Order: sequence, then C-alpha cells, then structure tokens
Amino acid sequence: MDLKEIMSVSGHSGLFRFISQGRNGIIVESFADQKRSFVSASQKVSSLADIAIFTDGEEIPLHDVFKSIYDLGAEAQVPDAKSSPEDLKKFLEKVLPNYDRDRVYVSDIKKLVAWYHSLKDLNLLNFDEKAAEPAEAETNTTSEEAEPAKTKAKPKGEGKKDTKPVNKAASKSSADKPKKEAPGKKPAASKKKD
Repeated sequence: MDLKEIMSVSGHSGLFRFISQGRNGIIVESFADQKRSFVSASQKVSSLADIAIFTDGEEIPLHDVFKSIYDLGAEAQVPDAKSSPEDLKKFLEKVLPNYDRDRVYVSDIKKLVAWYHSLKDLNLLNFDEKAAEPAEAETNTTSEEAEPAKTKAKPKGEGKKDTKPVNKAASKSSADKPKKEAPGKKPAASKKKD
C-alpha cells in the first residue's frame, strides 16, 4: 500500500488516486466512481502519506495507525464512521492509547475510520508485503555475500576498454600507419593524366 498516491481533497468525500500534475493543480481519480477531475491549486489536497495522528509524544504516521488497526484484527471491530463519538474515542484508545485527546477531534477519528474501511474494501491494505521488503533489504546490506549485488551497472561500452590488454605499438590508428603497396604498383598519388 503506497499512501503517497492516495489523496484526500477538502470539500469532497472519499479518497482519490493521484493521476498527474496539471498547470494550476492536479488531476485525480475517485476510488468511488473512477471519475477523473481537476483539483485546483487553491484547494487543500493532502496525501495520506503526509497525514499523522497527534499523540502525547511525537506524531504517528497514518500508515502506522492503519497497521495498528490491522494488527488488532478481529478482536477490535472497526466502528462505522457514523458511530457515536464515545464508540469512536474508545476505538482509537485501543489502537493508539496515547493519542492527544485535546488535538484529535471526533471528526478526525471519523475520517480515519472511513479511510480505513475504504482502503480495506479496495484491497489496498496489505501490510505483509511491506514487512517482507525491509527484511530482504536488511539481508542484502548485512550479508558479505551480497556485496557484489551492490555494484552499479556500467553504462554501455564502458567495461569493454578494461577487458582488452593495451598494446602501445598496436594502439596507433590505421590513419597514422603508412600504407603498404603491392610490388610493381606505383602509388596512387604519382599517377598523372596525359
């Protein structure tokens, strides 16, 4: 799940996929009806990757909050966005016990829950792949056998010069070498027209 490409647009319900950058805004596609629309630069657009939840300590990225909800599994029934404020607060306390109760509003919890349901329905919540990628990266960087894999590919033709031994006598170009003429023939420059 890459939250960088998933957008929340102020004034519009639901989530959007980023399509392209326009001259004075961006083009997005709604997950609900797959309709594309232009969002001007004056509208507030947030990538879900840039959103975090306030806690008593540091802010927790939205991805980590979604992962906490996912890890709670079936024991924590994710409430509907239309649930009572008390139910939503109790749910967030299970997921993120140290969330900042003064700065995280019920409307924020409603968005969090609605986004979680939307992403789950779209099968975009797959945390198993995310966990496997860093594990592979760690084995490549810590293993001595993986050292050759770190070398960068050389541009085309760059490695060919190093593979042949250099012979200084043979390194002269053919233009610098005198041409040998066949015996009995005069050089082409000495021919004259009568």
